[in-house]
Amino acid sequence: MLPADPTLAEIRSFLAPHIAQEAAFDGWGKEAVVNAARAHQVDQDLATLAFNGDGKRIDPMDLIDAWIGSMDAEMARRLPADALAKMKIRERIRQLVECRIDLLSQNRESLRRALAIEAMPLNAPRALQWGWRTADVMWRLAGDTATDYNHYTKRAMLGSIYAATLAVLINDDSENQAETRAFVGRRIDNVMSFEKAKFQFLQRTEHLPSLSRFIGRLRYPGV
Repeated sequence: MLPADPTLAEIRSFLAPHIAQEAAFDGWGKEAVVNAARAHQVDQDLATLAFNGDGKRIDPMDLIDAWIGSMDAEMARRLPADALAKMKIRERIRQLVECRIDLLSQNRESLRRALAIEAMPLNAPRALQWGWRTADVMWRLAGDTATDYNHYTKRAMLGSIYAATLAVLINDDSENQAETRAFVGRRIDNVMSFEKAKFQFLQRTEHLPSLSRFIGRLRYPGV
């Protein structure tokens, strides 16, 4: 629920998932904002202003961005870090992605429309940032604290899994999106197998002589 005197940011966060519901019928635009505001007793002018702060038309990408942000927040609410900490890392990631499937499957037509907008050349870079952001949220909830190159490889791999999952989900008519969930399970198994193999390789090579150091000693004896 909104507070008695909400800020524009609070209105934006509150309305975002409701706008997603309306977007299935009205598209990602002002009409969806107005209808969501009317259905949930929010002042329509304030609602429009919340997504139109610069006085120009409402950008569909701003509406989609707010929806994605609301799902990131809901995912964190449903699967807090302390609950995930009791699971193995593979299960943490699977639970997080499946939570996302649960949230998205409620608005598959809106998702389909959103993906079409995101695929436009001018919007693609911003859409890629959103994918990275969601992957980052998932890994942080899963307890990842890597700051080296693993930070980037983990997010890149999970981001690619998530993007592929969306493509499967919009065409999945199986009960409870069973096909999408099976797809996610297979992809996560592949990633975790890769991570395990990478860790074992690094363990084996950790104490091997450094080729660059060896060459440096040839050039600069005594180093």
